[in-house]
Amino acid sequence: MKKSRFSEAQIVSFIKEVELGAKVNETCRKHGISEPTYYKWKSQFSGTTVSHLAQLRQLQDENAKLKRMYADLALMHHALKDVVERKL
Repeated sequence: MKKSRFSEAQIVSFIKEVELGAKVNETCRKHGISEPTYYKWKSQFSGTTVSHLAQLRQLQDENAKLKRMYADLALMHHALKDVVERKL
């Protein structure tokens, strides 16, 4: 997937700018984004703050780490199970 040239914090600030009363088309033109992109971001990030996004990112990283740990342990478990079955 292509990485956005805007950070999540910037995207949230664009959405907040429009919520505070700025017009969508002017805000989009000022920041160099299209209106469909703005509405897509609004559906994804509306109601979130920068601190929530940071916490979400931290939880996603922790979740990925735990998934890798589980995969390693499951692989080791299956290898040990095969060794035990061969001896018996």
